[in-house]
Amino acid sequence: MGESVRGLAVAAHDFGVKGPRGWAFRGVSFTAGPGLLIAVEGPSGTGRTCLLLALTGRMKASEGTAAVGEARLPKQLAAARRVSALAHVAGVTDLDPALTVGEHLRERALLQHRFGDSLRALLRPRADRAREAWRRIDAALDAVGLDRAALPKGSRTAVRDLERLEALRLSLALALIGRPRLLGVDDTDLKLSGAERDEVWALLRSLAEAGTTVLAVCSEAPEGALVVSTGGRRADGTGDDEKNTEDDAKEAVDALAASRRA
Repeated sequence: MGESVRGLAVAAHDFGVKGPRGWAFRGVSFTAGPGLLIAVEGPSGTGRTCLLLALTGRMKASEGTAAVGEARLPKQLAAARRVSALAHVAGVTDLDPALTVGEHLRERALLQHRFGDSLRALLRPRADRAREAWRRIDAALDAVGLDRAALPKGSRTAVRDLERLEALRLSLALALIGRPRLLGVDDTDLKLSGAERDEVWALLRSLAEAGTTVLAVCSEAPEGALVVSTGGRRADGTGDDEKNTEDDAKEAVDALAASRRA
């Protein structure tokens, strides 16, 4: 990705989040060195997304502690947010289906420049800032293997015309423009074929090997990843067969509301 990123060590001890409907997850403990692929594994409805949001500083934990690099959670949420980015999180990082690939990339680069860069970078000449923005975009696209020229209308391809795997790659690229040291990815293997899942895991593994610590939510972890399980039963004690689509939707709404409050 051009300028290399040094991943973060991530650790948690008896980490848990409690929402309006009870415990989303609790008792999560693990230690991961920098630049690892961490798979958050568990059935839908067991707090996987909440754990992802909590470890990236978007949701405040209710019990236990965690360390994301030098940031200590639950107190230093802003510090964790500064070094992390999210991709493919429903309700948080949704792509606008009406916008084109190019529009998404330019908008993210502009937001990064205005709100994510240092004062020194903001004072650089406009032409230099523009060149840097395009370097970041190109590096992010190269890292995720998204070739704009191969898309139906190149950069002018609307998001609604992207294949599912292409949309995931775009979401990852947008997150990488900010050069995060921790990348959180939700629903990594959702509605993908076996071959597509293998492709995505190979991609995430390559990002981790390049230095970025990757935290990926999935239903089944790939071989070689550090597995963090949210369990086969919900934290409120109900089993998989007692959950339904309505429960999952409510948990997602709770997670989004908490992330906005954070």
